[in-house]
Amino acid sequence: MAQIIVYILSLAHPIKRFPLSQAHVMISGAGPVGLVAALVLARAGVQVTVAEAAPALSLDLRASTFHPPTLDMLAPLGLTDGLIPQGLIARYTQQRDRQEGLIAEFDMELLRGDTDHPYRLQCEQWKLTQLIKDQLDTMPHVTVHLNTKVESVDQTADGVTTRLSTDGQAHEVKSDYLIGADGAWSAVRKSQNIEFEGFTYPERFLVVSTAFEYADHLPKLSYVNYCSDPKEWCVLLRVPTLWRVLFPTKVEETDDEVMGDESVERRLQGLLPQAVPYQTVHRTLYKVHQRVAKNFRHGRVLLAGDSAHINNPLGGMGMNGGVHDAMNLCQKLLGVIQQGQSTDVLDRYERQRRSIAIEYINASTARNKKEIEERDPVARKKTQDELRAIAADPQAAKAYIRKTSMLDALERAEAIA
Repeated sequence: MAQIIVYILSLAHPIKRFPLSQAHVMISGAGPVGLVAALVLARAGVQVTVAEAAPALSLDLRASTFHPPTLDMLAPLGLTDGLIPQGLIARYTQQRDRQEGLIAEFDMELLRGDTDHPYRLQCEQWKLTQLIKDQLDTMPHVTVHLNTKVESVDQTADGVTTRLSTDGQAHEVKSDYLIGADGAWSAVRKSQNIEFEGFTYPERFLVVSTAFEYADHLPKLSYVNYCSDPKEWCVLLRVPTLWRVLFPTKVEETDDEVMGDESVERRLQGLLPQAVPYQTVHRTLYKVHQRVAKNFRHGRVLLAGDSAHINNPLGGMGMNGGVHDAMNLCQKLLGVIQQGQSTDVLDRYERQRRSIAIEYINASTARNKKEIEERDPVARKKTQDELRAIAADPQAAKAYIRKTSMLDALERAEAIA
């Protein structure tokens, strides 16, 4: 067989070339994390099979923020250049108060020199998965099964057998490794009896999408805005054609009440009163969790993304952290498959990424929620004064942005042996 020259991004090393190999990796889940892993492995010559339970790639308005290091990672795969024209470059992020307005603004240009992309990209995650799928469709050593569920998983010292059901027809795939990137309710994680430690918040989050142009009515509004309030905080995020508004809900409200026209209109009018009703194009209500899997590796089965850790969305760290998982994991898998490294490096993947999920991702998002919903006026003023002081000091502001953009988390992960 003629050699096929392919490329792989390493987090710590330059791009390398590898021929097509006989190694085979099975991936459960065709969201951003699973497909990034599939593309990295496939471009390195590994045979890849992807199983997705849904009948098509999701077009839901889920994650919509790409942090600078994520854009850096995706660039050598030919993805960042495809995403940027489809998104909005958000140079600034803002901390606001619903009563007082702008509290602090942070300029991500301060990161220039630390990243090739000193900004957030506001772009729906489905645009990433579609770009990846377009590449995978050109690769004969990649198979993507849609409408396919994982029924069971067995592994031996030599490989993994994944039993699948596609359109009701049972079949199985034998592979060297299995990556579970199949979300919070991961069938792969459950098949290995891995505990999902943590908790679920009592309230749910409501996300409403509208074409109403908030920037015409709220002075100096950025594309990314965290709006604190002791009664009802919110997050205002811009994507190319819509504003997305995230609200907390009350525990006693039923799903029907929250999603109803009257409730949605009340919340939107409370944020910015208008003489005419708001027109919404999308509404989503979901439970919010802070959980981390007890193990990210069980033999030849590995977890990444939401199957390994989930968190509240304040800070936009979920999808980004999952992509970072995928890049880290694939770097190490390729070391084992193609360079003869010990499988002990896969334990390092768990040590690195599980530590970051606990110390950075979950800790940061939990802190963000506590601060944005704070009701004690003294504590609120203290937080706001601190934010103003940080924003006014370029050195402190850069340190703050490095943390919120996940650059510090990646450096910390790399330092874990």
